[in-house]
Amino acid sequence: MSKSAGNLRLVLADDHAVVVMGLEAVLSLEPDMEVVATADDGRTAVETYRRERPDLILLDLRMPDMDGVEAARQIRREFPDARILFLTSYETEDEIQQAMASGATGYALKRSKAVELVQAIRTVAGGGTWIPERLVRRAKEAADSPVLSGRQREVLSLVSKGLSNKEIAEVLGFSESGTKQHLRQIFVKLGVTGRAEAISEAMQRGILKVDE
Repeated sequence: MSKSAGNLRLVLADDHAVVVMGLEAVLSLEPDMEVVATADDGRTAVETYRRERPDLILLDLRMPDMDGVEAARQIRREFPDARILFLTSYETEDEIQQAMASGATGYALKRSKAVELVQAIRTVAGGGTWIPERLVRRAKEAADSPVLSGRQREVLSLVSKGLSNKEIAEVLGFSESGTKQHLRQIFVKLGVTGRAEAISEAMQRGILKVDE
């Protein structure tokens, strides 16, 4: 398909070649969009932006050498008007806040439909802000809900490692009934009814990290 002079020039930065190939295939169907370069790590993303001066760069959140958040910070320091859209599989409140604080004005998920991704690109490239409604709603729910205490976070972290109530009590230095009381409070605050659901909800909210 021929490209016009009014194209949106895009740079794609992701360390997974299959993801980049898929994005290129999707965006090639848009007559006014052109992928001018790709990068497979954060440092190369910054260098590529500097060289190409695209209308928009799509950044993955997790990349080798330099993560997407630091790459976005460096790009914005050098180019204050840069349009940056994160495209990632991570969707916790903490990760979204870090991404947007780095200077990006868009946050989209890799599981987004093609039409939603294209809309996100057009919105951010045009100077707007893009965050999927479901992520905005989840962030509001998290902000409105009670925050877990430090001890409750410790309990939940040990639960995620598969420890029993007795083992958690031994590690943290209180009774088994104390563990049960903490768990009841955690379940109420997270709006869940069991351990597995609590772990899942906490990970979605960014309370628990995958590597904890």
